[in-house]
Amino acid sequence: MRQPIAVLAALVVASISTVAFAHETHGRHATPAANAGDGQKPFGRPGDPAQARRTIAVSMDDRMRYEPAVIRVREGETVKLVATNNGQVLHEIVLGTLAGLREHAELMRRFPGMEHEEPFMAHVNPAGREELVWQFNRPGEFFYGCLVPGHFEAGMVGKVVVEPR
Repeated sequence: MRQPIAVLAALVVASISTVAFAHETHGRHATPAANAGDGQKPFGRPGDPAQARRTIAVSMDDRMRYEPAVIRVREGETVKLVATNNGQVLHEIVLGTLAGLREHAELMRRFPGMEHEEPFMAHVNPAGREELVWQFNRPGEFFYGCLVPGHFEAGMVGKVVVEPR
């Protein structure tokens, strides 16, 4: 009888470790730039607030939409995103690639109580306001989404177009 309990306990510990590892490494790639100490991601890196020359207001609400739905920035630009939740439930803004956001949304559906805090995300309480400062140092199309279970799937996603210098 003890052996099945020990096996079950080992599986629980392993699954918790796997979730923590999966979340901890989410969005990272095996390239030196992505693992650099400056927080580099495929979609940019944490910005220095003193370098933010532009503030972009992003509102969200319970219709599962962001306003604006598209943000345009220049490669190398550091911006301050000010996210305001005009809804009655918790929302968030998470920057990333579309594939990365989809993967993270799936993790959140499977493990809804997962807590995390990264410089590319902000949880915004109802009637609340949070800020992100990000440097978009790579051209391309990137995204932002709400990964509260069900919100991303309902269409709560916006696009960031980073135009080359």
